[in-house]
Amino acid sequence: MSSSASAFTSLVAPVAALQAELLYTAQRVAEDHGLTAARWQVLSAAGAEPSSVADIAHGLGLARQSVQRVADDLVAAGLATWAPNPRHARAKLLVPSTTGRQKLADAAAAQTAWMVDVENRMRAASLDGSAIATAVDVLNTVIDSSEEHWAEATETSEADSRA
Repeated sequence: MSSSASAFTSLVAPVAALQAELLYTAQRVAEDHGLTAARWQVLSAAGAEPSSVADIAHGLGLARQSVQRVADDLVAAGLATWAPNPRHARAKLLVPSTTGRQKLADAAAAQTAWMVDVENRMRAASLDGSAIATAVDVLNTVIDSSEEHWAEATETSEADSRA
């Protein structure tokens, strides 16, 4: 294995652990405010701008059916309502209720408090803005490189299937 592959491999485990920690944090914050992570995500998307289920699903990269199920749960729980959609008669808009907006605000405040605490702990561990900027650059380069790899692999595969 080349040294660059070895360096990349050493990055994968902590990134996966970070992803798991972020998911855990989202679940904890959501639960502490009477939500699930899925409800929080869909309610947040609708809170930014009342949207159809299809638009929310597209924006989140999720299946429409799963977003529909969560949206229906939000409405049944009184956290959102359906509003007419001036662009499409059958695709109603999901709109957070007053209670839903309050839960979003409370969860956002808790998330911000968590972020501030984590950032303070990072500073205490001598990680300053420059170190974080370098980490962001590394992660963005990995993401871009992986996307390029798969785009090229797809192009090659499609070219092979046409031949």
